[in-house]
Amino acid sequence: MYAEINGLSMYYETHGTGRPLILLHGGLGSGEMFGPALAGFTEHHQVILPDLQGHGRTADIDRPLDVRLLADDIAALIDHLGLDHPDVVGYSLGGGVALQVAIRHPARMGRLVCASAGIRRDAVYPEILAQQGQVSAAAAEFMKQTPMYELYARVAPRPADFPRLLDKIGAAMAEDFDLTDEVRDLRVPAQLVAADADMCPPAHFVEVFELLGGGLQDGGWGGEGRPKGGHALAILPGLTHYDLFMSPLFAAVATDFLRRPA
Repeated sequence: MYAEINGLSMYYETHGTGRPLILLHGGLGSGEMFGPALAGFTEHHQVILPDLQGHGRTADIDRPLDVRLLADDIAALIDHLGLDHPDVVGYSLGGGVALQVAIRHPARMGRLVCASAGIRRDAVYPEILAQQGQVSAAAAEFMKQTPMYELYARVAPRPADFPRLLDKIGAAMAEDFDLTDEVRDLRVPAQLVAADADMCPPAHFVEVFELLGGGLQDGGWGGEGRPKGGHALAILPGLTHYDLFMSPLFAAVATDFLRRPA
């Protein structure tokens, strides 16, 4: 189905029943990338699976690929569908978008799960930043040999837009950012999820957890020492940035957090 929002014709699918959950894919992917892992989310939730601007079946429009604008799209989708404070779960680019929904539109959502998304550009390993610097339209021919392009070419309304998407993603990744202050002021319960071999070191995600009041003291027998906002941290073993989204562990820890009492 398509929702006409913010000048965008956003494709989305709905799977399962239960409390609504918006699940956001990574860069150069689409909702389809969650594959078999989707079943772990739909077991207890109605999952709304959008394709972000320029990704999957959602055609690009004339504006930058900015996580803040993408977050505004998700807030508009929440309103369009009449969802009652859905939880928002995102991975990589989708994790950054989910975090921005929590920063910009906290009254519209329930809980947040932000996976494999650092809050400072300088937290990313230098060799990965160098690789990101090579993402542009000039890399389109090389990228056409990858599964990401195969998916894009199969479902995109305008497959010829692929170089333009690479240019926009490259420009977005080149921008510096530091969300330390915004994370410290988060007003929704948040779970941080990362692979133990992610594109940022585990120490970065521990640092973010500390901004939320976590990891500063013993949790106590009754959890009285845990962060007051209900925040949590999960470092998933044996995974990387490139396979976390497919792991049943991701769905398991995310949905466990979402089902906990407030």
